Parts: sequence; structure tokens; C-alpha cells
Amino acid sequence: MHANRDPGQRAVISGASEMTGQEDGIRYRSLHGYKYEVAETYTITIPELWKLDYPHRLTFFALLPTGAMIILPGYAWDGASGPAIDTPNFMRGSLVHDVFYQAMRMGILDTKAWRLVADNVLRRICIEDGMSRVRAWGAYRFVRLFGARYAQPTGHLEASDMILTAPCLPPDDPPV
Repeated sequence: MHANRDPGQRAVISGASEMTGQEDGIRYRSLHGYKYEVAETYTITIPELWKLDYPHRLTFFALLPTGAMIILPGYAWDGASGPAIDTPNFMRGSLVHDVFYQAMRMGILDTKAWRLVADNVLRRICIEDGMSRVRAWGAYRFVRLFGARYAQPTGHLEASDMILTAPCLPPDDPPV
């Protein structure tokens, strides 16, 4: 993590084997419930998102047909899953991967069309951030073998993305 990063910087993830933008990073804090929370807006360009027909904007993230995934402060995620260890070269990949999987659970992205994309992006980001290709391949194989159930649509918005409204009285009606 680089504390002096310009918040406007973007990382570019493409299908190329060599990635650029390693100086880019995410700023986050540790939590007690979820493990981590995004501290500053993080934007990454993922060319596969160009397939989207229209933008998806939610409370803590947006997926845009320009290829931008924007993750806003307050988004919480659990870091690496399973037997994986949270290391600096896993943090950005786990963040982006969790956004993809949450979007699939919410029914925003079709699981059949997007799960492989999400898992490949995880591997590419981890390699870009300095993870060995062997470990990145292991992380990829793990999510391919065991991640399907976590990408299945739940049929509803997740609690953190629901906007609730409480009733309010019209200004002239006294409380009963």
C-alpha cells in the first residue's frame, strides 16, 4: 500500500500478460466484523465491463460500461478466502473479486457470464501486485473449485445496499 498515491490514479487490468500500474494501490482499514473497509474511493478499469449495457450504481460501488469499477469509502470485504493468507499482494485482487461476486449475488451480473471473468481478474491483479504466478494460479483454482456457491443470486439486494425509508407524518398532522 502506498500512502502517497494520488486518489485519482487508476489501475488498468487487461487481458495482456504484462500489467502496468503496480504503483497504484488501495487505501483501507482493518475492521472487527468484516475484515477490511475501503478508506478512499478506488477506481479500476476492467475492459470486460465494456460488455455492460448500462451503468450499475449502488451504495458502495458502481460498474460502468466505460470499464470502470468504482469502489467507494465504506465498502467492506473479507480479504482472501479459504486457506489463503491476507498479504499485500492479495488485497486489491480480493477487493475487486468481492465486488464482482456481490454483484452476481445481487443479480446485477449474470453468474454464468461473469464468474470466470471475476476469477481471471483476481489472478491478473494478484500477479500485477507481485504475487508469484504459482500462488496466483492456486488462488484462481481455489475460487474456480469452491466459489460457485458464493456467486449464486440470492434474489434480493444485500442488506448493506438496501435504502430503507421510515414513514413520516405530513407537516399538519399531530402525532397520535
